[in-house]
Amino acid sequence: MARLNMEPQCPGVRLAPDRQGIIGEAETHSPRQDFLKLSAGPFAHTTQEDTPMPDKPAPAFDETRRNVAGIDIAGHADHYVCGPRRDDGGHDVAHFGTTTAELHKLLAWLKERGVESVALESTSVYWIPVADLLEADGVEVVLVDTREVRMVPGRKSDVKDCQWLQRLHSCGLLRGGFRPPENVAAVRTVLRERESLTGMRVQCLQQMQKSLDQMNVRVHHAVSDIDGKTGMAIIGAIVGGRRDPAVLAKLRDRRCEKSEAEIAAHLTGVWREEHLFNLGQAYRTLLFIDERLAEYDAKAAAMLRALAEASGKPQPPPPPAGEERPRKDTRDAEGKRDLQRIMGFDMTRLPGIGYDTAAVVLCEIGPDFARFPTERHFAAYIGLAPSLGKSAGKNVRQRKRCRNTSRAGRALRMAASTLYRSQTELGAFFRSVARRADRKTAVKATARRMAHLIYRAVRYGAAYVDNGAQAYEKRMRERALKAVRNLIKSHKINELELSTAFAAS
Repeated sequence: MARLNMEPQCPGVRLAPDRQGIIGEAETHSPRQDFLKLSAGPFAHTTQEDTPMPDKPAPAFDETRRNVAGIDIAGHADHYVCGPRRDDGGHDVAHFGTTTAELHKLLAWLKERGVESVALESTSVYWIPVADLLEADGVEVVLVDTREVRMVPGRKSDVKDCQWLQRLHSCGLLRGGFRPPENVAAVRTVLRERESLTGMRVQCLQQMQKSLDQMNVRVHHAVSDIDGKTGMAIIGAIVGGRRDPAVLAKLRDRRCEKSEAEIAAHLTGVWREEHLFNLGQAYRTLLFIDERLAEYDAKAAAMLRALAEASGKPQPPPPPAGEERPRKDTRDAEGKRDLQRIMGFDMTRLPGIGYDTAAVVLCEIGPDFARFPTERHFAAYIGLAPSLGKSAGKNVRQRKRCRNTSRAGRALRMAASTLYRSQTELGAFFRSVARRADRKTAVKATARRMAHLIYRAVRYGAAYVDNGAQAYEKRMRERALKAVRNLIKSHKINELELSTAFAAS
C-alpha cells in the first residue's frame, strides 16, 4: 500500500508518520470549532474567527453510534476509509486499492478498529464487491444515495467525502437504501440484463425498418408488425436473396388479414446493395438476440422456481373456471404460479400486467411489503406519487421534472399505457382521467392505482375483482348526481322548481 506524500487536504488533518495504511489523523478541536465547521458544511475552512468563546460553549452533535466508518467508493482508483473516533478525538483515514487483496486488507483494517457498521455511497456498481465482502464478515453496510451527502458547500476530495460519511453515520443522520435478499437480488441481476438486451432488440428492429424504408419496401404497410411471423419470414427471404414480390407474398401466414396481392403491392422496391447489407446485419443480430433472450428466460424461470420452493409457501390453487385469461406469453402457464407462490397474489390478474411486469415488481421491491406503512408510501417509493405543484401552500410552476429511475414504476407505467381501450375498471378510470387532464397524467394515475391494488393484495390479502367499465361509469354518474343534490340542498333550492325550469328551457 502506497503512502501518500502530500499536504493535508482538509483543515485539522496532518500526515501520520510511520503508520501503515493511515494517511491522516484529525487533530483535536474545541467543541465550538467542530460545531462551526459542521454547521457551515463538512469541508469548510477554518479561520481566526472560529476561535472558541470561553463564556459561551457551543452545542455539539452527539454521536449515537461510535464504532462506525465511512468509505468513499472509487471506480478505478483507491477507496478512502475514515475510521471511528479515537480516544484522543481524532480519526484514522486510510486508502486501499480496488483489487480483491486490497479489499481484504480494508476489512482487516476495519476489524482491527472494531468497526460494526460502514456507510458507503452507491457509486455505479463499484460498491458491490466492497459491500459483499463486508456483509459476508458480519459488518453492517449502509448504502447511501450520493444526492443525500453531497449537497454541502466546500471543495470536494476523497478524504473529505469519507470523513463526512463517517460523521453523518456516527450521528445517525444517514438512511440506507433498500437491498433485496441475496436470492431475490440474483434474479434481479438477470432480469436487468435481459431488459438491456430487449432494448438492443428494439434497436435492431428500428434498423431493419430504416433499411426497408430506404429501399421503398413497405413491409410495415403489408403487415401490421414486421416482428410477426409474416414480417420476419418476408425479411428473411429478402436477406436470403429473393426479390420477386409474388414469391415473397406467398410467405404470408394464414392468419394474416391481407391477401397475397395486397402484400405483393408493397414489396416492390429499389434493391441497393448497401441497404441490403445493413438489413442482413440487423436481421442476423436480431436472431442472435432472440436466442440469448430465450436463455435468459430459462435462467430467470429456474431461479424463480428455486425462490418459490425456498419460500416454503404452499402451491396456490388454480383459478376458478372461466377466470383464466388467455395470454400470448407461454411463460405464464408455469412462471406466474411461481410468482403467485412467492408474492401471495397473482399480479397477472390485473389488466395490463404480464409475466415480465410481475417479475420486475417482485425483484425490484422484494416479496416483503411490510416496510411500507401505507399504499401511498409504496407508490411514492416507486416514483408514482402525484405532482402537487405546490410549495408553502402556493402553486408553483414545475420547470424540471425528476426522472423516474424506479424500474418497478416504469414497468407499471408501461402496463397502464395499454389500458386506453380496455373495457375494465382500470381502463374506464384511465379514460376518465384522460378526459379531465391528458394522456400522460392518466398513465401515471392509472399506474398509481395499480400500485395501490398490488399493495393491498400483497400486504393484506385483498382480492381483486373487476366489475367492468360499465360498473365504474355507473358509479361515477351516481357520485356526480349525489354531489349535485348536496349542492342543491346546501343552497336550499327547490328541486321541483329546478326541474321545471330545466324542462321549460
